[in-house]
Amino acid sequence: MSLPSACLCTLAAALTIGTAAAAQGRLHLFANGEALAREGFIAPALTRDGWELRFDHVFVTLAGVSALQTDPPYDAHAGGKPRATDTVVFDAIDQMTIDLTDTDAQGRVMLATAPAPVGHYTAVVWSVVPAQSGDWAGQSMVLVGTATRDGASVDFTLTSDATHDYTCGEYVGDARNGFVTAGNAAELELTFHLDHLFGRLDKEDTDPMNINALGFDAFAAGGTHQMTLTGLHIGHVGEGHCAVIHR
Repeated sequence: MSLPSACLCTLAAALTIGTAAAAQGRLHLFANGEALAREGFIAPALTRDGWELRFDHVFVTLAGVSALQTDPPYDAHAGGKPRATDTVVFDAIDQMTIDLTDTDAQGRVMLATAPAPVGHYTAVVWSVVPAQSGDWAGQSMVLVGTATRDGASVDFTLTSDATHDYTCGEYVGDARNGFVTAGNAAELELTFHLDHLFGRLDKEDTDPMNINALGFDAFAAGGTHQMTLTGLHIGHVGEGHCAVIHR
């Protein structure tokens, strides 16, 4: 017995909806300041000018975070705008201030989860922006802690009001991330490399990171100081690179 055409249409619509639903997964988004945020700059990984730093807080304010499937895969070294085939906007991060020292057991800060079409997310776009409210309104990054060298210690608060716009390629780490399959979740990470701020004594003076890093000598008096971050590439995706615009 053949089905009426109306029933066939209803069945086709139901199959279409089911296929669309099956083609969705989820993306979990994290932030990570790595061991330097959680444990500090401790020997042998002191700052490039020999300071030990321990952080009470590393505040960062995020906004405008999207994950993209791109064709071709985005090349952060070449820069420019990614050619997105699918985009997931993390609406929950309209503006969010996080503390990179306040982490889960894996050393990460959970930011948001969003539905995502299946596929490999090979680019992430995000900004560090001045907070609109709170104790550090007007500042986009605030680092609070204690610095020690040659037996003397100073308490410090370092602030920045700069906006950084990051366009990042694929996550680089022990495993490849960002593969969404139907009904399952994948992970992406915004990674903050604080050694690009302060440099590392255990690396060569000629290392590009050390040439550009601020070090800590300029803040050795302690107290509150404004940092100038122009030209520093703090944001990464694991060890993967990002194109950055400071404004």
